[in-house]
Amino acid sequence: MRPLIHGGDIYTPRDTEEPLCDFSANINPLGMPPEVQRAIVEHIPDYAAYPDPLCRDLRGALADHHQLDAANIVCGNGAADLIFRLVLARRPRRALVLAPTFAEYAQALALVGCSAEHYPLKRSRDFALDEGILAAIEPGLDMLFLCNPNNPTGMPADPALLQQVLQRCRRCGVLLVVDECFVDFMAEETRYSLCPQLQNQPQLCILRAFTKMYAMAGVRLGYLLCGRPALAEQVRATGQPWSVSTVAAVSGIAALKCQQHRRQTVLLVEKNRRLLTEGLRRLGFTVYPSMANYLLFSAGDTQLAFKLAQRGILIRDCRNYEGLQPGDYRVAVRGESDCRRLLAALHQEVKR
Repeated sequence: MRPLIHGGDIYTPRDTEEPLCDFSANINPLGMPPEVQRAIVEHIPDYAAYPDPLCRDLRGALADHHQLDAANIVCGNGAADLIFRLVLARRPRRALVLAPTFAEYAQALALVGCSAEHYPLKRSRDFALDEGILAAIEPGLDMLFLCNPNNPTGMPADPALLQQVLQRCRRCGVLLVVDECFVDFMAEETRYSLCPQLQNQPQLCILRAFTKMYAMAGVRLGYLLCGRPALAEQVRATGQPWSVSTVAAVSGIAALKCQQHRRQTVLLVEKNRRLLTEGLRRLGFTVYPSMANYLLFSAGDTQLAFKLAQRGILIRDCRNYEGLQPGDYRVAVRGESDCRRLLAALHQEVKR
């Protein structure tokens, strides 16, 4: 069996009597909005029928939300589903991904025989995207995956540089896939998102998900916004007919109306991200800048994730990320009491 490489593994038995606290998955600490919970319950009679394979109501709601034609939108079983379907639809021969970044891009590319080229982000620059990426975008490159803000660093690309990347991809005929699954945790979402420009960019598509902001990881719902309808139709044709359940569709429609929930989340995440950053630095760890709902930090202890798991606390060991190393960890920004519990446990480990 292939080893699990992501966070959120709360199912593996662990030898601890402590209540489990999961910092390894970057889920909204406020949880699922009550409006979404009510929608799930109210639509129970609808679940006996097959879901709409075209997701018409959900795509219509997303079209209104993003001011985009519904023909440009594909919905799927989470963003990961759409990453694989996009790669299957396009079958790139050459593709570029950042290092470090989300592992699923390279995994999907490998399925079609495309070995991902990695553009290394420098630790000395806090893993920020730099202008060297422009030279790496060249004719003959088929696809570029850009996670913005990046996972696991939490840092977005500078908006001016992102515009240069977009134009360079257009000139070179490269499909730019921007993963914005965490952009809605940023106070200045509109400054960093490319969604407002999508209509006029045929070489651009954007990944979004309900997973994190609306605490719907178990529901599984993501969507792809495409600069041209033909690409959306290509991606739609690669999936099974019912990749989005009725439960997921009604949840997504309800979630789009929960903008107050999003605003409260952004404020909470900003506050507790500062708490975690300051606490981790006081303990002597190197904490890298983040604008998302998670932090990347470096510790001298390469067994820290194992030790915390014995205390009922899960953190993401990042040694399997390309460009990172043993002793690099990612933690989600959770509620204040959970954050203080994590810092107290780390303090105990540092003292040992």
